[in-house]
Amino acid sequence: MEEKILIVEDEEKLARFVELELVHEGYRVDKAMDGRDGLAMAEEGDYDLLLLDVMLPGMSGMELLRRLRRAKQTPVIMVTARDAVMDKVTGLDMGADDYITKPFEIEELLARIRAALRKRSAATAGEGPLVSGRLSLDPDRHIVRYGGEEIALTSREFDLLQALMENRSIVLRREQLLSKVWGYDYMGETNVVDVYIRYLRAKIDEKFGVKFIHTVRGVGYVFRDAEA
Repeated sequence: MEEKILIVEDEEKLARFVELELVHEGYRVDKAMDGRDGLAMAEEGDYDLLLLDVMLPGMSGMELLRRLRRAKQTPVIMVTARDAVMDKVTGLDMGADDYITKPFEIEELLARIRAALRKRSAATAGEGPLVSGRLSLDPDRHIVRYGGEEIALTSREFDLLQALMENRSIVLRREQLLSKVWGYDYMGETNVVDVYIRYLRAKIDEKFGVKFIHTVRGVGYVFRDAEA
């Protein structure tokens, strides 16, 4: 079955170019030229992935993403001409799965699409919950709980915690976590891992007075079962 992608992009020449490349790669493609149409199509259609420009007429890409995440967890790759760190962090915190900055090489975009679709397939394959003491992570339902309390995590925080829990007691280098969570072709700074580790610690370790995530100085991070 062909995977279906929605391009939400107001630059007509760019949208057409990407559409032709994706069709050549075997994807089914629809296009929307403004944010409002894009949101309607994304909510009503059964898409495997969205390519979403940040700067759109009618409704910004960020607002579209915010509204979409109320109902759907369709993978989203943000496309932006701006290279500011805060744009990237904001998009990821709002539930984007990845981002790419204009101008980009089509090979890079295709690689990011393949990585996002692989993660989606793995998430829907039914992996079962990961449990460590009172902490549980359910990949199928995308829910994390400590005891009976649900912990609100962004998509990126969830993916990072899942990668750590799947490799418990194994020290993971920052580069390994970047590859597992952000994609093997991520070209940004490795300190983004440290930033998201701090987010996780604040929401889990510090909030509940436990210690799951450990720093291995000069190497990376490791998840270990917390002592009772």
